[in-house]
Amino acid sequence: MDAAMLLEYGWVLLVLIALEGILAADNAVVMAVMVKHLPKEQQKKALFYGLLGAFIFRFIALFLITFLVKVWQVQAIGALYLFFISFNHLYKTWKNKGNDGVEEHEVKESKGSSFWVTVLKVEIADIAFAIDSMLAAVALAVTLQPSGWFHIGGIDAGQFLVMFLGGLIGVVIMRFAATWFVKLLQSYPTLETAAFLIVGWVGVKLAVFTLSHPKVHILDEHFPESTPWKLTFWIVLVAIALGGYLFARKKGPVNVPAE
Repeated sequence: MDAAMLLEYGWVLLVLIALEGILAADNAVVMAVMVKHLPKEQQKKALFYGLLGAFIFRFIALFLITFLVKVWQVQAIGALYLFFISFNHLYKTWKNKGNDGVEEHEVKESKGSSFWVTVLKVEIADIAFAIDSMLAAVALAVTLQPSGWFHIGGIDAGQFLVMFLGGLIGVVIMRFAATWFVKLLQSYPTLETAAFLIVGWVGVKLAVFTLSHPKVHILDEHFPESTPWKLTFWIVLVAIALGGYLFARKKGPVNVPAE
């Protein structure tokens, strides 16, 4: 591999790391809101299992991406799942609004005991995000000139290495982002509604990918990569996050006991 190819590979890897970092933030928000109800020690364990699952599923998706690209149902299930957890939380918040807090406290206590159920939910979400992550990685890596070394899972070894490193660094970013999001949600509980709205909006993104799949073809297959859609997605995402932050800041933080 000559200097020009090394420079090209290095540049694409940097771009991929930035992209994986953004996708990791989506995954981290979902993970944080899912484990928030658990006791602190169980939160750490659930995040560990979630991050381990994120790495394993990304690695599996990397080998199976040529097959998974054809299975639009996986992303459809992921989108429906994110819609469910988002609307379910928002409905419960609306239903419990105005209560004296007893019912809500009991719900949280019962949820806190379901550690493995929480882990299972996190892993299901990880599968959808792993496919999203690897599709983005493949889209960038295939623009690289093949290294000509050998092939892994039908992918050129050089391209495979770039995708693997990008995915691995994305999981590392997710590790710190998820922990930070959990602490932020504990300090500003009112941010939880905004976080679940973001989860639902990420579900919309997966739904767009599903609807633009060649076998579904409700939307144009190039629509997810179009500038208008990308701008719309990020403008809405930032608006939800900023609105939630301003509202939470107005209400002020709560004191979180030191660990």
